[in-house]
Amino acid sequence: MTTDDYLYGTDESNRPRELSYGILREPPSPFFSHQSIVLRVAGLWTDHVEPRQLGQVAVAPLDVVLDRERALVVQPDVLFVAAGRLSIIRDQVWGAPDLVAEVLSIGTEARDRNEKLSWYRQYGVRECWLVDPLTRSITIHDFNAAAPDVRHVKGIEPIRSSVLPDLRAAAFRLFP
Repeated sequence: MTTDDYLYGTDESNRPRELSYGILREPPSPFFSHQSIVLRVAGLWTDHVEPRQLGQVAVAPLDVVLDRERALVVQPDVLFVAAGRLSIIRDQVWGAPDLVAEVLSIGTEARDRNEKLSWYRQYGVRECWLVDPLTRSITIHDFNAAAPDVRHVKGIEPIRSSVLPDLRAAAFRLFP
């Protein structure tokens, strides 16, 4: 399937789906607990971003076209696009968001930790949060540095983001 087939030849859907080098992937809907954490991450980012007019936050399902020619379209659980780059947002996001979060689940963890993390790095995402409900921790992959930096936070440890450097929150706030 081409990117155009995916975007314009299929019906609009609220189901999660992604296009991976021409192969359509439609996993089942996430569990309630997963979506609860997605909302917490989105709320934390939105509460920080909107009053400061730093950009836009969105949640899945929303297509992010990383590579039109290679038919690579993903749907991060939560994404942020900085104010200076809002032109990449049209009906979809055309290019790498500045910051993405993936809430891990049994069915998606391996894909999120491997394939998607690699794509995010390759296509220019500046930072990726892997939020793990089982360990109640966040692994922050900072792709801004000369050598990628990985930080693990949990409990009362502060979340430090290079994309949102003034964000102040303890890791436990993301978990019910």
